[in-house]
Amino acid sequence: MRALLLAAGLGTRLRPITDSVPKCLVPILGRPLLDYWLDLLLEGGIERVLVNSHYLADQVRTHVAGSPWSDRVDLAHEEVLLGTGGTVVYNADYVGQGSFLVAHADNLTRFDVRRFVERHDSRARRIAITMMTFETDAPQTCGIVEEDADGIVHAFHEKVRRPPSSIANGAVYIFDHRVVQFMRGLGSSTIDLSTEVLPHFLGRIQTFHNDDYLRDIGSPSALKRAEQEYATLMHAAV
Repeated sequence: MRALLLAAGLGTRLRPITDSVPKCLVPILGRPLLDYWLDLLLEGGIERVLVNSHYLADQVRTHVAGSPWSDRVDLAHEEVLLGTGGTVVYNADYVGQGSFLVAHADNLTRFDVRRFVERHDSRARRIAITMMTFETDAPQTCGIVEEDADGIVHAFHEKVRRPPSSIANGAVYIFDHRVVQFMRGLGSSTIDLSTEVLPHFLGRIQTFHNDDYLRDIGSPSALKRAEQEYATLMHAAV
């Protein structure tokens, strides 16, 4: 299986850090965020990873070229941002006809990649998407997921005042070919996964719950908290 890491965003909420560093290279405990992703995915059995770039792309290109994973990482530059879904469609030939992993690379996370893939591979025939969920401590700021007893998603609640739970969309997915077919049918070069794609597949999305670790590092305070939490996790693992 191949993976697409969505890493082209401007990271405006992380300014002034991202005035000179692309968000995917923001350091966490001295290591760029992108390195955590590459280690996680490529050590977890993913064959190749495509990273899209836009803002400060030369830094991303140079960093990947010097990575120990450079022979298994490819880059796709976007002169104009295509949106999360538009990037998937534009690079559909890269992922081929099988299932593939898509992740927003502005999260710091840890999970069992092989179990995630196994969950998708054992899906019922009607299921087109496996979505990672996690328990958030700030449900009002997240996309909250409602699922049935079988882990099938039947509703989303995007940043509402009174969310029904604290189980949130982790913005890490495995898609099968039906998702790409649907997006191609939209006839647009700019597509948003959250608003234009996921709602269409309600009832055909199953969840994989990440009970290890996930945090969005989208603000300086969140970045600081992620560093503290991850340092504790690493210390506990020693």
